[in-house]
Amino acid sequence: MKMEFSHELEETVRSINEIIRKELPKVEGFQSTVMESITYSLEAGGKRIRPVLILKSYELYKDRYGSEWDAFMRPVLNSFICAMEMIHTASLCHDDLPCMDGDKYRRGRESTWYKYGEAMGTLCGDALLIYPTELTTRIFREQLTKLFSAGLQASAETFNAYTLSFVKALNILSEKSGVYGMLGGQVVDVEMTGKPLSDEQLMFIYKLKTGALLQASLMIGAVLGGATDAELEKMADVGEKIGVAFQIQDDILDETSTVEVLGKPIHSDDENHKTTYVSIYGLEDAHKEVERLSENAVLELQNLTEVNDDCRRFLIELTNMLINRKK
Repeated sequence: MKMEFSHELEETVRSINEIIRKELPKVEGFQSTVMESITYSLEAGGKRIRPVLILKSYELYKDRYGSEWDAFMRPVLNSFICAMEMIHTASLCHDDLPCMDGDKYRRGRESTWYKYGEAMGTLCGDALLIYPTELTTRIFREQLTKLFSAGLQASAETFNAYTLSFVKALNILSEKSGVYGMLGGQVVDVEMTGKPLSDEQLMFIYKLKTGALLQASLMIGAVLGGATDAELEKMADVGEKIGVAFQIQDDILDETSTVEVLGKPIHSDDENHKTTYVSIYGLEDAHKEVERLSENAVLELQNLTEVNDDCRRFLIELTNMLINRKK
């Protein structure tokens, strides 16, 4: 079972990398340096966990609506896969800046600002935050144009369903990236550096800074696949648990791993005077909390109804992998 999962994950990540590569802006024009830095940042590797979650949560639900739905939504889905990885990468570009964490290395090579300079590293992060809206709206518009230019007779109900799903997905992406999501969590993290945190503040940071995009990934895939509002709420709950567990595991690895394994500096939280779950509760309790959150997330996935069983199994295996990861 583990070998089957590992192979499926490897193939999924390979297909996602191809999707991302296809949608990268061309390195051309007077602004080509920022295009080059975007490509450099996105092709640095990474686990592609968020795009994987989008794809698999989409495939949980898509079979309900048949091949026509999938034919229309698949390119739209791919645009959101790219958009999510761009926004996540933007957060890394900004996190690494001298005014933030000041990390010179990311994923085993020079961080974007260290390679291209602080100003270009900042602009690269900005571009990676802005381009997703341009990309997703363009692809959706192109799909609508194809639908009508081919002389296909889309009913008002079908047109409205496509549009509503897209708008919901774009709203989730925007909200979970901004002041009510990732950015909001980062704000509190920066402001509270070197200061004692309450449990409420720590969980706020974890749920937003790291958890929001993981949660959004499950929600966006589900929305584009045709999930109901009630099902979307369940996916949001699963995503929040996975997101917090993921961040606590990051804290654990920052204390216990090595630079060679992680591909980035270790003990950076201590050096940056940041309060973490580990610094408050210790490694043992941190491990227990990761396990508790992950088990609850798995249980909720097991209790989903009328979904693709293969995708459910994959998401459960992925959750288990995330809590046992070494990097």
